[in-house]
Amino acid sequence: MIPLDALFTVLSDQSRRRILALLCQHKELCVCQLMAALQLPQPKVSRYLSQIRAVGLLDWRKQGTWTYYRLHPDLPRWACKLLDDLLLETQTSTQLQEDIGRLACKNS
Repeated sequence: MIPLDALFTVLSDQSRRRILALLCQHKELCVCQLMAALQLPQPKVSRYLSQIRAVGLLDWRKQGTWTYYRLHPDLPRWACKLLDDLLLETQTSTQLQEDIGRLACKNS
């Protein structure tokens, strides 16, 4: 069960919404990719990921020293719908396009 108060707290922050939007676009990303895309330091990105994960929105896996994050595959339908609706607005933003561009450079 995803606590609504905690979910809306997570969604209230622009950086956490940017992380979720990138994960919607790319399915799975590691912390270093998110750092490059968001131009934020590792501790801050890791803290945001921890906050999003605590609500139940993220799943993660370790591969060697890397940790990869993705949207939780068992999100309830209502949570997916909420994220889709909210992130649809974010996906048309200039900020997200810049984040995706930086991510593409990181992956090159």
